[in-house]
Amino acid sequence: MTMTGDGVSLTGLWFDGQKYFPVSRVAACERRLLPVFDQTRRWLDLYFSGGNPGTMPFVRLEGSPFRLAVWRLLQEIPRGRVVSYGAIVRRLSFLRGGARVSAQAVGGAVGHNPVSIVVPCHRVVGSDGSLIGYAGGLDRKVALLRLEGIACRDFSCIASPVEWPGPGGEWL
Repeated sequence: MTMTGDGVSLTGLWFDGQKYFPVSRVAACERRLLPVFDQTRRWLDLYFSGGNPGTMPFVRLEGSPFRLAVWRLLQEIPRGRVVSYGAIVRRLSFLRGGARVSAQAVGGAVGHNPVSIVVPCHRVVGSDGSLIGYAGGLDRKVALLRLEGIACRDFSCIASPVEWPGPGGEWL
């Protein structure tokens, strides 16, 4: 995996060679060891060992206000849960006072998430549980979901996607 940071925050985390990998951006980076990279490595080690990695590394995301809103929602999806693209559309519409939200734009924002795993875009599935799209590859998406205890079969989740929590704040 490749990481980028700004000295304090994690600004990028990609599988090498994944779709939308920003080759020119990464090539222009100065190679340095940053404390946030050590923190991210420890977080990833705990995550991949099946443990609870706890507080995620400090992340600074750059994008349009729309993409930032989608990426904030991704960070709310708990480990071991999946939500549909439609649930994100509905939640974003609600947060924007009922304004129309494009499902295609949500899909584009999810697909262009610059901080894989830590900002868990792998937890977004089709309304029927199908594992549609993942910039890191569907095989990796399946592996990440299985690591989180989500049963998958033939590129679909056996668990149904959940909606955003209601006023009580509990995920159902």
